Amino acid sequence: MKDDQKNFILFAVIAALILFGWPFLQGKFFPTANPPVTQIVDGKAKVVPNPSADPAADGVAATRDRKVVLAESPRIRIQTPTLSGSINLKGARIDDLVLTKYKETIARDSAPIRLLSPAGSPDAYFAGFGWQDNGLKPPARDAVWTATGDVLAPGKPVRLDAANAQGQRFRIELSVDDGYMFTIRQTVLNAATNAVPVASYALVNRSGHSKDPTTWTTHVGPMSVHDGGAKYGPNFTDLDKEPAPGFTIQGGWLGFTDKYWLTALIPDQGQPVSAEFRKGGNDTYQGNFASAARVLAPGQAVTQTSRFFAGAKEVKLLQRYENDGKILMLDKAIDWGWFEIVEKPIFTYLDWLFRMVGNFGVAIILLTLTIRGLMFPIAQKQFKSMAAMKLLQPKMKALQERYKDDKPRQQQEIMALYKTEKVNPLAGCLPTLLQIPIFYALYKVLLLTIEMRHQPFVLWIKDLSAPDPATILNAFGYLNFTPPHFLAIGVVPVLLGISMYFQFKLNPAPMDDTQKQIFAIMPWVLMFVMAPFAVGLQVYWITSNCLTILQQRVLYARHPGMKEAVVK
Repeated sequence: MKDDQKNFILFAVIAALILFGWPFLQGKFFPTANPPVTQIVDGKAKVVPNPSADPAADGVAATRDRKVVLAESPRIRIQTPTLSGSINLKGARIDDLVLTKYKETIARDSAPIRLLSPAGSPDAYFAGFGWQDNGLKPPARDAVWTATGDVLAPGKPVRLDAANAQGQRFRIELSVDDGYMFTIRQTVLNAATNAVPVASYALVNRSGHSKDPTTWTTHVGPMSVHDGGAKYGPNFTDLDKEPAPGFTIQGGWLGFTDKYWLTALIPDQGQPVSAEFRKGGNDTYQGNFASAARVLAPGQAVTQTSRFFAGAKEVKLLQRYENDGKILMLDKAIDWGWFEIVEKPIFTYLDWLFRMVGNFGVAIILLTLTIRGLMFPIAQKQFKSMAAMKLLQPKMKALQERYKDDKPRQQQEIMALYKTEKVNPLAGCLPTLLQIPIFYALYKVLLLTIEMRHQPFVLWIKDLSAPDPATILNAFGYLNFTPPHFLAIGVVPVLLGISMYFQFKLNPAPMDDTQKQIFAIMPWVLMFVMAPFAVGLQVYWITSNCLTILQQRVLYARHPGMKEAVVK
């Protein structure tokens, strides 16, 4: 068997491994694209139900209906521009919270995202605030607090009061802003004749693992900020195996992060508190912190203030809380990863473009135009280098033939030829290498930032962060047939393959027959590889390919000699 045949077979095997093994690698090591929000059935887009959209969605292991549980205890309403829900006066818990700006699906009548849900209901998720029972007799967990108002709203705080039989009076003052931040002031007044130890605590408790997948590049689950850094862990599975060690927070926070949602307990940033994550009974997980106990003399009162974030991980809002609210590294709740230095500027520019044009798909096209404009001089050098390399092909072929039995000498002669003709064979790779970090950064921006969630483009594309829902093999849903996952490619991946095919056609054809075959197959292999990715990413790549084709044609029109070199 000739070397060319061996090389082609090797390439075919590698291509097959990529084609069939890519879904596994993508799911394990890369942030997965959002599930399609629509399904093409009989040529029409239909909204796909998304029961796992919110962290506290209904599940099959329901204990009691949420409405029944909510009606079992006295409550005061929470009403803000972004939140709706209630505070449970039995135990003084925030356990009923809905994010009114975000819906489970793109349907007009879709339910809003439910973040918190009371204990005893499906997928319970709540926050509580109190005092440790270490000599002090705080109100019991089922004690009913009295409230000063009937609604908590921005500029309209509420006060909860309770007392024990030993002479201490307890007060929790709650306020909320127009975003997702609660402020909690916990006060104990010692009206007894003896001193008592006082230590406040705060907890956030959730049932079960997050419904969002955690991957090598995107953490979902418990996280905290302490000791000057963000800690993306432990995972839920770590807590299943063994208790996690406790830690101290002085400037920082802890909580649970989902892909788009966050609950975070934020102690006084200047006071040290002891904190921990642990697993409880009934498949529950808890993060909590407690302040150091202090002795409260008779007639004195002590107040401790903390904050509780419960909402969507909007980039600008998190940064605002971090800068204006002095909350250390709250923006790290978004797992940007080690490539944050590139991802954040791309997000900022893309978000600005979106606010200018009102469509994220158009914004992605404008982002591509900007990047390609900045890289125009480099791309010009790439094309010229490719043409120069083509001019050298006859001489290189002659050297290969002359030294075909002496590979080291053959390489030496070819390198000498490059030096004599002042050609750098790697120059053509530079624009591609420069685009790799931009491509990866856009990939994470599309999949991690809630600003991209459920953003439509045109026609059937209703969510740029999800794969193309149109499936060609079943005739866009007209055929009652579900193709295998790796064959369920849509129109956009096909357009990507076509654009790559024409781009490759304009490149100088390799002299080696095996390379020619590989280059002929490559666009269609990449078409299948890219099909599970977010449509927004494919829009970027298609636009970039079209600009490359346009740039090459303009270059060849101005310099016909270069085109002749390519087609010769």
